[in-house]
Amino acid sequence: MARNPPPFHLIYLIRLLNALTLTTFFQPDEFFQSLEPAWDLAFGTQSGAWITWEWHHQLRSSLHPILFSAVYKLTSFLCDLLPPSAYDSLRANALIAAPRVLQAFIAAVGDHFTYRLASQIYGPSTSASLAAIYLQIYSPWQWYVSTRTFSNSLETTLTIVALAYFPWSLLSSSRTTKENPKGHQSAIPLTDLRISLSLAAFAVVLRPTNLFIWTPIALVTLTCLSPSNFIIFTREAVLCGSLILGFSILADRWFFDFWTFPPWRWLTFNVSKSLAVFYGRNPWHYYLSQGLPLLCTTSLPFALQALWKPKGPGVDTSGHRTLTLRTLSWAVFTTIFILSLISHKEVRFIYPLLPALNVLAAPYAASFFTTASTTSNRGSPVFLRNKPYLLLTIAVNLLLAGYLSIFHQPAPLSVLHFLRTSYTNIYHPPTILTPISHQQATTSQRDDLFALFLMPCHSTPWRSHLLSPTLYARALTCEPPLHTQPNTPERELYRDEADRFYDAPLDFLTNELFSPSSSSPLHSLPRYIVGFEGIEPWMTEFAQTKVGKDLGLRMNRVWEGFNGLFNEDWRRTGKMVVWDTGKYIHGSPEKAG
Repeated sequence: MARNPPPFHLIYLIRLLNALTLTTFFQPDEFFQSLEPAWDLAFGTQSGAWITWEWHHQLRSSLHPILFSAVYKLTSFLCDLLPPSAYDSLRANALIAAPRVLQAFIAAVGDHFTYRLASQIYGPSTSASLAAIYLQIYSPWQWYVSTRTFSNSLETTLTIVALAYFPWSLLSSSRTTKENPKGHQSAIPLTDLRISLSLAAFAVVLRPTNLFIWTPIALVTLTCLSPSNFIIFTREAVLCGSLILGFSILADRWFFDFWTFPPWRWLTFNVSKSLAVFYGRNPWHYYLSQGLPLLCTTSLPFALQALWKPKGPGVDTSGHRTLTLRTLSWAVFTTIFILSLISHKEVRFIYPLLPALNVLAAPYAASFFTTASTTSNRGSPVFLRNKPYLLLTIAVNLLLAGYLSIFHQPAPLSVLHFLRTSYTNIYHPPTILTPISHQQATTSQRDDLFALFLMPCHSTPWRSHLLSPTLYARALTCEPPLHTQPNTPERELYRDEADRFYDAPLDFLTNELFSPSSSSPLHSLPRYIVGFEGIEPWMTEFAQTKVGKDLGLRMNRVWEGFNGLFNEDWRRTGKMVVWDTGKYIHGSPEKAG
């Protein structure tokens, strides 16, 4: 067994492969809470990005989309240097790939610093520290999520880097203080502390719930410090936190064009409106019964052992190691306990705990699969044992990662490629795939609907994959009932646009979507309708109604894509399909012959 960790460049190549082979759709926030506002910031309001209600109410930090908008601007600048013959196709591919390339780097940094933290605790190149990096790299959840542009993914990397820079040696002072109350405590490594506190503050500004991780760590550390170091630690926490907070406030002022404070807006908005439950309720034990098993997968037995007894087999009990492990476990328990009190739960909310869980689980995994001591010297031989279980574990991880990343819900990304290609074949001007062009779309193109998405809202990415600002598309919306009060009949009976479609398809199409008397009717038939195959009988029936006949609707399948073996939402089951409606848009609609 190799006694050296994989170098960073190899980890980055692995994550780059991970990112560029990721062809599936997981959750809308990957695009609508990062790439859509980033696209709007980089290419302007005329670019057609879909800005969701959270951004209109300043509930999220602008730091995350600003990061990706810079990548879009840089990619656009580099594409401008290309020869005209290669401009369009390369530009489209580059703009789609650029955020993934950056996210792969962010993920690789998180993997690398998982090993760095393990090395601090168990020693470099020991069985336990090596087990930590391999648990991280082979994690199916890490492969499935780390290279997606979630704020949770960036939060996870910020958290583990901050933990790796944190001066854990300060925790050893508790024993020194008890044995010799007048004993001298070592000086705080200020550079590492400042990096750690700044990154932790960044993570908290990005997602305020990250504070639940750092609260127990800070409390334990403060109880271990001498009076002088207590003052220094507190001073640095205030200074680093204030610096990051000030930077965030200035960034939000520039992004939103007025003074605002998203963390406070998020807190007060959720308390006053109670909108989290609009996106689903989960039982109190969700993170225990589903969250941790999904997050850890095959490393779950080792993680549970570590949470029950943080000092794993072979771990040196001297110095700060034992207290460090206990503090990390307390951070895990505290975060899961507090988040379990909130009605709306998702696995990605506890994703920042995964690197720490892998570090905690590492000595148990190393002890089970190797014969050498988990903290043995670098030169000591290491022999594998329980090889059938090891091979089975690796096989299960690879199968899960491969299926989830390539075969589970690939259609939402594939269908947009079909629409882009079809649109380019119809509208030949070379500037059609120039998203930053300030040339306004022609009136006929902008008024004519190219694609109508009749599916649960946010079932596909949007402008970050449609690209062209002149590719006019419409999708069902699911805005929350901001106008209602909690625990009122109006709130309980509220149905968004997607709900109304699935509740009564014919009524919605006839009396709302295509009715001139509705608030936002469609004035023309789209060239394509996109949906899951379950809506085909409804659309066929609608085509036989008077409204459907007047529109000239004909449902002809022109594309279909496999969308995985299962889906929790019955509305998204089956293949994703594109139907040609019988109308061709070439400046003005005309019926197909």
